[in-house]
Amino acid sequence: MEAPLLIFVLIALGVVTTLYKGINVVPQGQEWVVERLGKFSRTITPGLNIIVPYFDTIREKISTRDIILDIPQQEVITRDNAVILTNAIAFIRITKPEDAVYGVEDVKQAIQQLIMTTLRSILGEMKLDEALSNREQIKTRLKDNIIDDVADWGVTVKSVEIQDISPSPSMQASMERQAAAERERRAIETTAEGNKNAAILEADGKLAAAQREAQAQIALATASAKAISQITNSIQGQELPAMFLLGDRYINALENLSHSENSKLIVYPADLQEAIKGMIGGGFKK
Repeated sequence: MEAPLLIFVLIALGVVTTLYKGINVVPQGQEWVVERLGKFSRTITPGLNIIVPYFDTIREKISTRDIILDIPQQEVITRDNAVILTNAIAFIRITKPEDAVYGVEDVKQAIQQLIMTTLRSILGEMKLDEALSNREQIKTRLKDNIIDDVADWGVTVKSVEIQDISPSPSMQASMERQAAAERERRAIETTAEGNKNAAILEADGKLAAAQREAQAQIALATASAKAISQITNSIQGQELPAMFLLGDRYINALENLSHSENSKLIVYPADLQEAIKGMIGGGFKK
């Protein structure tokens, strides 16, 4: 009895093991790659699936949901030799599990490295200002450049987003110094322009004042000439009115001179009448 029981138990265990190996339930969101004697056989989809035990094996369990790939930050040198830091994130989906398994050794790492090298190549063709202000263009070019390559691996790229593009710390410090120098240059130019305009206005003011002073002197000389002419015509050899007029002006001039801060002593001529005659040349005939 013991031997038949043992055989029955062994047969039961074999049947259970065979059923366990042959019956597979694939969960939703996955597809399993099946090999038969080491060669690709088929891909089983979600639900109940039966394979040939001991001949068929599950090589890989592939997720068919969207996969998020984080692209590490890397340094990139732009066309104008600026160093920038950039990273990205990719959303992919495996549509052909057999290609993802047999087309490349590690599909996720391969796509990650492909995106990094392609992104570095695209940014290397741009100047710093273009790289910082054209994220949408960079994203579009990046997706277009990798879509054919990843298709060979049974992968569809749904989206690639540029998370960050920024100058490196040393580049930021250099840009800040450049911006400060530019602001200082503009301030100097503004100050110089203001000083130039002020000097021009001052010179224009002096010129206008000089012109008006000259006009005033001309007008005063003309008026004096007319006055002298009228006086000459009026006195007609009369000495007393001329002496009175010149003496009055002479006294007024001395009085004004005495009000000067530099004036210490004013000396009047002893013979004012003779002095006046001398001023008019003593030309009056008695």
